[in-house]
Amino acid sequence: MDIKIRKATENDFPAMFGLIMELAEYEKSPEKVSNSLELMYEQKEYFNCYVAETEEKEIIGMALYYFAYYTWVGKTLYLDDLYVKEAYRGNGLGSRLMDKMFEVAKAEKCKRMRLQVLNWNHPAIKLYEKSGFTVDKTWYNCDIEDL
Repeated sequence: MDIKIRKATENDFPAMFGLIMELAEYEKSPEKVSNSLELMYEQKEYFNCYVAETEEKEIIGMALYYFAYYTWVGKTLYLDDLYVKEAYRGNGLGSRLMDKMFEVAKAEKCKRMRLQVLNWNHPAIKLYEKSGFTVDKTWYNCDIEDL
């Protein structure tokens, strides 16, 4: 199976949004998705994405990220979502997407990569630890929505 990892374009937004919804289902929270295709187009300058594409041009995975500045370390690549369709898992595609993120972070002179993972998502935790991440269980997420 020949899978190409490439920078996403606006033409990929519908497929990316489909993956976002699949991920929300996987994480048992589809009702929390307030994003939309229209909003993605409107706010496209705030995120970047690489997609995994089959020879048939089907988007089967993605790594969606943005850059942030953290006072303790400086420029950081924040990996918001790394997702591979279920039928394509277990073939190293998640690792390939992660390798692309490391490549981007180094090229952009980031001092750190950061991501979040649900405590029950053991396959993802295993991938992240294998990639060199430390899973810190001491911090809590704090959000305000609908501003």
